[in-house]
Amino acid sequence: MSFYSIAPFIEKYYPQYYSIKDYPKEQCVTIHKVKEEWGILSNFGRTPIVVNGVEFKSAEQLFQMMKFKDKDVLLDIYGAGNPKMKAKKWERAYRRSDWGQMIVDAIKFCLQCKYDQNADFREKLKDTDNRYIVEDQTTFRKKYADTWGVKLVDDKYVGPNLQGRLLMELRDNGKLTYSLSDDALDFVNLLK
Repeated sequence: MSFYSIAPFIEKYYPQYYSIKDYPKEQCVTIHKVKEEWGILSNFGRTPIVVNGVEFKSAEQLFQMMKFKDKDVLLDIYGAGNPKMKAKKWERAYRRSDWGQMIVDAIKFCLQCKYDQNADFREKLKDTDNRYIVEDQTTFRKKYADTWGVKLVDDKYVGPNLQGRLLMELRDNGKLTYSLSDDALDFVNLLK
């Protein structure tokens, strides 16, 4: 298993999200690229989020930065065009030791902030009503979808679809329940 795989963390700490599901293609809203119709639902969608007075350009940037405590690493990721790839560079040496235990709570926090602070995101999410939301990874080189998404198999999307499941939970409830450690957001003060 790759160091970057989150599946072992999900299985151990978030078993309620550890499963493969399938979704009928004709009943799905697909997230694939930011510039496509449902792109705003992507964590990479340009929907600024403010946390403790610091602005993040996207939920993805905020999420990636929650992995770290080191100021130099954080500043490097904060200034990066692609925060996911920049974070990957630093993960082996600097990732929080408790990251696996907080990963789903962290993304729930990011999605809730995005929902609370961005009317366009809320409206687009509402527009998905009565449909499944899936992160379409069909064009990815991997044989199977990673924990976040699905791949098209015949007339169904198949995969763990953690991203879509959390978005549907947020859409249906208007709120995601999460629990972060006391120091989970301390990194924000290092950016001020």
